Amino acid sequence: MTANSFELKGFKKLIQDKILFGNRPTPELFAILTIYFVQGILGLARLAVSFFLKDDLGLTPAQVAALMGIASLPWIIKPLFGFMSDGLPIFGYRRRPYLILSGFLGTISWLALATVVNSAWTATLVLLLTSISVAVSDVIVDSLIVERAREETLSQSGSLQSLSWGFSALGGLLTAYFSGLLLEHLSSNQVFEITATFPLIVSAVAGLITEEKITQADSAEQSFPVKEQIKQLWGAIKQKTVWLPIAFLFVWQATPTADSAFFFFSTNELGFEPEFLGRVRLVTSFASLIGIFLFQRYLKTFPFRKILGWSTVIAASLGMTTLLLVTHANRALGIDDHWFSLGDSLILTVVGQITWMPVLVLSARLCPKGVEATLFALLMSIWNLSGLLSHELGALLTSLLGVTENNFDKLWLLVIITNLSTLLPLPFLGWLPSGDPQESVKELAPAEAPVHSAGGLIESSILPDLVPEFVINTTSNNNQDEQFKSS
Repeated sequence: MTANSFELKGFKKLIQDKILFGNRPTPELFAILTIYFVQGILGLARLAVSFFLKDDLGLTPAQVAALMGIASLPWIIKPLFGFMSDGLPIFGYRRRPYLILSGFLGTISWLALATVVNSAWTATLVLLLTSISVAVSDVIVDSLIVERAREETLSQSGSLQSLSWGFSALGGLLTAYFSGLLLEHLSSNQVFEITATFPLIVSAVAGLITEEKITQADSAEQSFPVKEQIKQLWGAIKQKTVWLPIAFLFVWQATPTADSAFFFFSTNELGFEPEFLGRVRLVTSFASLIGIFLFQRYLKTFPFRKILGWSTVIAASLGMTTLLLVTHANRALGIDDHWFSLGDSLILTVVGQITWMPVLVLSARLCPKGVEATLFALLMSIWNLSGLLSHELGALLTSLLGVTENNFDKLWLLVIITNLSTLLPLPFLGWLPSGDPQESVKELAPAEAPVHSAGGLIESSILPDLVPEFVINTTSNNNQDEQFKSS
């Protein structure tokens, strides 16, 4: 009995240290990771959405890019969802009911996409609803991550964020290949119907979130007017050590992207079939896990300036290899289009993920105590706004260069411009903190802090698979993996 007890404890310790990155396993942690896992699984419909917009609705690359940008709007107004969750408890609860509702909204939205959408306008509306579904659930769980992140030392920083992103990538990994394979045998609408079942999992695990019921008296006592919350935010943001990094991240993310045009090139010019694009998704999902592991194992203690600076330069340099594919120079080198695309996607995704992880850690550690969840939500909304700008600038460039669904003569120039533009923010690397930002960020005085816990404030955004993934503007966007949360 004793031996078995020791073995069980040893197994639990192994799980906690090696798989959960030191985080203690709890039902709530299981619920959080499950929600991120579902966000990864939603990638099953990513290719179906891309082909649906391109083939069934007949949209151009510029139109698709513009639609993608509009669909990211829910991730820009995430603080609004936080205010709703905070100020409008349902049946006395601020978290569980919103998770349940978000799950049902996601299911209804995917079913609508499968049955009633027949124009660009209805597609935009329904994709907005799918984005809202994921954004609301993200708002609820991310506050828990921010609260825990503040309790970590700098050497431990990013463990829970790496874990959550790892589960999201794992969900994407499990569905990556099938996202293309299913399209070989089923219609886009049938794939949407299958996808509609997954948001219900979010509703199912909502009960595992730790939350005490709020009585009417508690609600009145803990009420925190929007005006006061805005005052809290302003008190934090006006600190130079906070707004300068925010400004850098905004400029860094807002550079244009060519991913929509490249998807059309991959399918219409290179003739890549959905099944092969599913393989690419499998490779990039695996590459995301590699990037997370490398960051967690070797790079998490690197200064933010150094890791963001070098990873940006490396990503921009490697992104230029896409020119070989666009100009068909890879064929002259004896490298098949398919093999070149797989290798290029693998390398660029690893670099892109390594670049993205310190952004999450930096954003969490910029938040002073008292407004952690609120400010983090705002930071992610600003980040998503810059992602929207990135897509719209990409759509404008695509249109100005005359790149269409059949004309790719200037795609090489679009690739060069989008890659070089990622280097523009580098002169402003000094805006990032040289060390741990928590040491220089002024915490709010206790009298200014909200009455209720940070978990009941504004939940935040760690962009998941659906919308957020196509607004992450790294050079890896230029590969043929059409990045359709995501926030």
